[in-house]
Amino acid sequence: MLLERRRRLAGGAAAIVLATMFLSVQAVDVPLTLQATAVNLSNVGRPGVVQLGLTIERWSTDQETNLLRDALIEKGDDALLKTVQGIKPRAGFVRTSTSLGWDVQYARRIDQEDGGYRVVFVTDRPMRFGEVANNLRSAEYEFMLGEIRLKTDGKGEGKLVPRAKITYDRERKAIEIEDYASQPVRLTQVRASKGES
Repeated sequence: MLLERRRRLAGGAAAIVLATMFLSVQAVDVPLTLQATAVNLSNVGRPGVVQLGLTIERWSTDQETNLLRDALIEKGDDALLKTVQGIKPRAGFVRTSTSLGWDVQYARRIDQEDGGYRVVFVTDRPMRFGEVANNLRSAEYEFMLGEIRLKTDGKGEGKLVPRAKITYDRERKAIEIEDYASQPVRLTQVRASKGES
């Protein structure tokens, strides 16, 4: 049986991604290319190590941030998905060494006091035909999201949630992120450079 972990806005790396929906951040240094080693130790997907590339072509605007936040809070996760899919132009793209690229619709940069910064991104996720056609449980986990922390030298680490469900708990007034896997994919040996890969 697949394990589930619920991450709340109050804690957890994945929660940082949606916390940016309530922040105003500066848009600088694009295009930005990030290369990382992705280590999957979870119980979902192909285990092992793969090279991952993330290219940010533009940072998402405050207006897009507000649209996503309002869609989730006022209308729920289905509206959030449609709003994410409707963002044009894309913010960038992500790909592995063994796959085609996939558009990233939302990306934000959050500067840190130590001179480093965080890159957070959210998009719908690619699904295989059989996953959708057979109405598998994993098809309910429609988002991919990630957080990368970079130091001043452009090196860092992060986490990726390839299959996530995002909901809003009205009673607690908190965004909840549920990971389909037992743990997120670790992003190690992250290196940032200006320009597209």
